[in-house]
Formats: sequence, C-alpha cells, structure tokens
Amino acid sequence: MKRSLKDEGLGRICIPIAETTMKDAIKAIKEANRFADLIELRMDYLRKPGLAILLQDRQKPFIITNRRKQEGGKYWVNERRRVRILEEAIDLGAEFVDVEFEAKRSWLRDFIANKKGTRIILSSHDFQGTPSLKELRKLCGRMTRWGADIVKIVTFARSWEDNLLILSLIPYARKRGQEIVAVCMGERGKMSRIFAPLMGAAWTYVALNKNRTSAPGQLTIQELKKIWEKLR
Repeated sequence: MKRSLKDEGLGRICIPIAETTMKDAIKAIKEANRFADLIELRMDYLRKPGLAILLQDRQKPFIITNRRKQEGGKYWVNERRRVRILEEAIDLGAEFVDVEFEAKRSWLRDFIANKKGTRIILSSHDFQGTPSLKELRKLCGRMTRWGADIVKIVTFARSWEDNLLILSLIPYARKRGQEIVAVCMGERGKMSRIFAPLMGAAWTYVALNKNRTSAPGQLTIQELKKIWEKLR
C-alpha cells in the first residue's frame, strides 16, 4: 500500500468520492485508500445512496457530506431526506459530518446537540467571490460560537490576493483554538489549496483524477504530490 502524503511529512489530504452509483463509489473508495488521510463521501452525488454499506470496513476516517443545492449539491432531494442521511451518518458512527452553516437554525442546533461521537464540520461556501478579511473573521467567529468542531470556509478567488485573505484565516483560527479548513475555489484559488495544510489547516481536498473533481479548481492527488515534494 502506498504511503499517504502525511506519512511523508507533508500535508493532510482528503479525497472526495463523487460518484453516482454505489458500485463506482465502492471502487473509488478502494482507490482513495491508497493515498488519502481522510475520505469524503459526497452523498448528494449518489442517486441511490447506501450509507451503511459504504461505511463498512473503512480503512480511513470518513466525512459524510450531503450538500444542499445552494452550496454546490449535485442532485436535489427534499430537505428532510437530505438531513436524514446526515443523521444516519451520526447513528452509524461516522468520524465527521459536514453541515452547511446556513442550514435551518432549529435543525442545526438540534444536530450539534445530538452529534454523539461524530465531529461536526460547519461549512460555508461562497461561489461569487471572497469577502473582506473582517467579514471572514466574523463568519469564523460565528461558526465557532455555534459549536463547530471544525470550521470550513470556502470562497471563490477572483484575484490572486483572495488566496492571501482566505489563508490568513488559518493562523487566526488556530490562535483561538479552532480547527479550520480554508481554501479558495477556481483556477486562481489553486494556490490556497496547495498551502492551506502546510499553514496548519486541518486538511485540503484533492481529486483522484481530473475527471472526478468535486469543486472548481480542485487539484488531483498526483498534481499536489508533485508540488509538495518540490517544496520539501
């Protein structure tokens, strides 16, 4: 089995599984096990999700995500069904569950209160651009106060400078004892994906190959590995 980048003294990586069938998802998980420190299951991509089967005999910690359409979700399902899959993930003992911070407040409050042993990632995605540093810090603080185990803030880079804004959140959160994932989407946001874990982010997301990305600007495992090895 190949060593992960973390084993090589580099950053920590998460590989998303964004497949539409259970057969393809199981195959992708086996492939991702060779490289990943964590694996994210994008349940919103699966037309007929079978979470219990996917979590069986897992070799790496799993993040369960069932993204709502407003924040990049693939297939629309009614909100109750979407939430139920995330609740099922907690019942099944998933290591992490990713929940949108803009979800219904009453549900979000109950969800965090009943997380059991699962760690909750509160996430926010801005597909239009990157807010000011003041606004980003304010958002990070609100998510922390809500009880996020990990804060995840993802914005769209319209300039190279946007990478610096989002990356500056990492030391800001860490000084306050808050674990964080902070990156930019888009072609100009690739820099943030490379440097975020090297600056102390909990992890970065990479795809198995160019045909299996789950967000704009996402690098492949091979691309990131080559870049990080040159930075050693």
